Amino acid sequence: MRPFPQAISVVMRSFNEAWAIGDTIRELFAQDFDGEIELIVIDSGSSDGSIGIIKETGRAKLIQIPLGTYVPGVVLNQGAREAKHDWIVYLNADATPVGKNWLTSLIQPCLADPKFGAGFSRQIPRPDCKAVFAHDYDRCFGPERESKNWDHFFSMVSSITHRSVLDEHPFREDLQYAEDDEWTRRLAAAGFSIPYAIDSVVTHSHNYTVSQSYKRLFGDAKAMSAAGTAPPEKNLVLGWLADSLRDAKWCLKNHRLGGLPFATAVRLAQRLGRRDGNRAGRQVFQRSQS
Repeated sequence: MRPFPQAISVVMRSFNEAWAIGDTIRELFAQDFDGEIELIVIDSGSSDGSIGIIKETGRAKLIQIPLGTYVPGVVLNQGAREAKHDWIVYLNADATPVGKNWLTSLIQPCLADPKFGAGFSRQIPRPDCKAVFAHDYDRCFGPERESKNWDHFFSMVSSITHRSVLDEHPFREDLQYAEDDEWTRRLAAAGFSIPYAIDSVVTHSHNYTVSQSYKRLFGDAKAMSAAGTAPPEKNLVLGWLADSLRDAKWCLKNHRLGGLPFATAVRLAQRLGRRDGNRAGRQVFQRSQS
């Protein structure tokens, strides 16, 4: 078993999250952790007062990159290079730790396995989260999560890795979406473990519009297909109906039936985005193989 680390570097990505970043930084430094916490914030062009909040804390090394230049893998690798400690935590600016044991609970499951690659926290939605997305958080992170039966699942939002892993397996810098999925699939294929730290909890959620839902699924699916890791394409209508039935059951159980019409529209947009993204990504992959 690895020794418990005495120092941690936290890499935080920020863009126009003034509404959350102050709370996130305060909760980070309120953790029940006796060692040193180094905070590196990489901001990609915020204009909402985030920069002032970051500077006012007096706790962060701030790196600013020009608006429009953000590429996930580039920023994640840059944060790791800037970090002075070997244990590296990635924490989104709008992912606020819950309680004082978020950090130790994230670290602990990673110490026992010498082939540890990356670990990730549980996410619970914010109170204003729409039903369709709150259902997704239950499926992905809840105590009875469906994601444990999926072929692969990981989230970078609140996660941890070690410099030795990143030295051998850095993030790809040519993907605008799904960089965390591609990275951890690569780790798993190399024999690394990816523990889920269910007792490490952050509050985090987004209320996407229908068009944003399409765009996100298109981007993720295209990136995965272009990398050669996309699952087989399924029947769109049957998949949408299955999604909608799951949502109906969840909304009924949680007394949120008013959110069902919006959920059905989001699920259709997601299915269309996934289908179109898979097709676009396959073309990229085929060209790369020719």
